[in-house]
Amino acid sequence: MTSVVQRPVPTTAGPAAPTGPVARSRRGRAPALLVGWGSVAGVVALVPLVYLVVRALENGPGLFVTVLGRPRTLELLASSVLLAGSVTAVCVVVGSLAAWLVVRTDLPGRRVLAVLFALPLAVPSYVAGFTWISEWPASAGFWGAFGVLAAVSFPYVYLPVVGALRAADGGMEDVARSLGHGPARVLLGVTLRQAWPAATAGGLLAALYVLSDFGAVSLMRYDTFTLGIYTSYRGTFDRTPAAVLGCVLVALAALVTLGEARARGRAAHRVARGAARPAAPVRLGGARLPWLAFSGLVVGVSLGIPAWSLTHWMIVGSSLGLDLPDLGAAALVTLQVAALGALLTTVLAIPVGVLAARYRGRATAALETSTYIAHALPGITVGLALVFLGIRLLPGIYQETPLLVLAYAVLFLPLAVGSIRAAVAATPARLEEVSRSLGHGRVATLARVTVPLAAPGVAAGAALVFLTVAKELPATLLLRPTGDDTLAIRLWTHTGAGQYAAAAPYAILLVVLAAVPVLLLDRAVRR
Repeated sequence: MTSVVQRPVPTTAGPAAPTGPVARSRRGRAPALLVGWGSVAGVVALVPLVYLVVRALENGPGLFVTVLGRPRTLELLASSVLLAGSVTAVCVVVGSLAAWLVVRTDLPGRRVLAVLFALPLAVPSYVAGFTWISEWPASAGFWGAFGVLAAVSFPYVYLPVVGALRAADGGMEDVARSLGHGPARVLLGVTLRQAWPAATAGGLLAALYVLSDFGAVSLMRYDTFTLGIYTSYRGTFDRTPAAVLGCVLVALAALVTLGEARARGRAAHRVARGAARPAAPVRLGGARLPWLAFSGLVVGVSLGIPAWSLTHWMIVGSSLGLDLPDLGAAALVTLQVAALGALLTTVLAIPVGVLAARYRGRATAALETSTYIAHALPGITVGLALVFLGIRLLPGIYQETPLLVLAYAVLFLPLAVGSIRAAVAATPARLEEVSRSLGHGRVATLARVTVPLAAPGVAAGAALVFLTVAKELPATLLLRPTGDDTLAIRLWTHTGAGQYAAAAPYAILLVVLAAVPVLLLDRAVRR
């Protein structure tokens, strides 16, 4: 009989739980090259935090405390927590159930649904917001922001849970059924429990995404920290209030990250000889129609509404013709900066992911957590931090592509770190020990064994960063070289002027480009 013990399951995102005071494991102390390389990534990730602290305290702690205690600050805190908590809860439920339907049941059309459930990740929040607000202006406010962000964020949970369920041992479910447990109890007590670490890790990314979102909340006119920071920066020459709000947002992101680590807990994990037993599909029987209706509702809200609205505005604007040269130039710039951003981010993420998977300790946990901080900051805060850095320290690259690519690395480092950490943790550590026993050093083992075995996870992380960079807006607005407009910028320019028909081609092309890495991600997860 399969033996079951309680131990952590590797997840796709989220900082690893610390197990010791230093970055070391039974394989010994981490290589100095790996630690130094990872420290560079940590320093890069903390650039916005240093900027915020300097700005927030430059006029003394008294003003910091005054801004912190303003009713406006408390209102923004309450509205941000309400939105992030509501969206994350829905994402965890919808993403987990969608993954269960396509992996563990006999639902008709589940192979098609597996792709459709992943595709909303390719829809930028401001594109979804544009489609909602252009068709239903009354959707503005909390419910509009909640609907838009939940519709585009649930794949952050769906994808890792699919991977977790495919890797989980179906024998545990068979044992539960043999003990007389019903389908609902098996689903909640065994199946989803095995996927809980992956669900909470995806929930962390969804929560940080909501906290940092600017496009949807601005279009829906719902006040959160991101919109409050933007308004403060635009409304006054004094940057202190905006910096204080940014510090509060950083603290909130840290609390969310720590909360995710605690909520992840310890999941049931199989320890036995041989391969994991595949699970028998759950026969839905008479429940097929309700579950098909659930799937249709999810796909309709997340993909149907944007597709219908964009098609509508494309037809409306067809008489105006397409500016193909401008569309092509924006697409080329988007592809270029997305590729460079994905490359730099992945290079910086590799040491952090390896350290988190193989050399866990307090120092490693702190390093990994530091990479998650900036992910919760709005792109405008990260952009202004790098504007400050460029003007003061690196004037040669201010408003040049290298500084823009560095901003992408700061913003999206956690996306690659989580994927790489999970891939490395899933590879057999014994192969590295064999390499060491044959006389290869730690660095040679890293290059010849660890990274090649984790290559699918590295590629998945790079793809996720690529599609996220392609959708990024605020930091690109501040840091792009003059005249280099991405598809997101051209879309935002037309939308801001109320030119919905002119914006539609840019939105459609942006979604198509982002859909390619999403499909690759989905294929990698399903394999």
